[in-house]
Amino acid sequence: MIWNKRNWAFGLCLLLLLPLLSGCGIYSFSGTNIDPTVKTISIATFANNANNGPSFLSPRFTEDFKDYFQRNTSLKLVPRDGDLQFEGQIIAYDFAPAAIQQTNGQDQAGANQLTIQVRVKFTNTKDPKQDFEQTLQTTRPFPASQDITSINNDPTALRELFRNLITDAFNKSVANW
Repeated sequence: MIWNKRNWAFGLCLLLLLPLLSGCGIYSFSGTNIDPTVKTISIATFANNANNGPSFLSPRFTEDFKDYFQRNTSLKLVPRDGDLQFEGQIIAYDFAPAAIQQTNGQDQAGANQLTIQVRVKFTNTKDPKQDFEQTLQTTRPFPASQDITSINNDPTALRELFRNLITDAFNKSVANW
């Protein structure tokens, strides 16, 4: 093979890219950084301790949490004592006016806001330095015309809020962000 300018450029590019391609650590396309010795995950039911939360909040949030981790990792879900363990509680489910505006001299809500807070405890039995306990919160505005009953009956609205909380827990626990 004759080494001309084009071959030299190609070879130089390969040498420069080689460290990037070899990587360091464990990486997956979902962005996780899970030690290969970690094989299982257990997710306890998140208790609904929010005064205003609907009765379905706990099971729906817990199932969405499990589904998210099963879709985005290769970990096997076990009932308890997983290598990675989650537990927690829903501590706030608050629906309140977010923007007050005057109409005919009366103060009225121009928008409403739903805030959900979840206390999450994460235990990594393989690396306890990664353990954490933290309150996660998400908020979403809704039109003033939409009341809490219609929001509770809209699975898409709640799933968006749940996804925000679950993504935060996911990123903090297995994506190391």
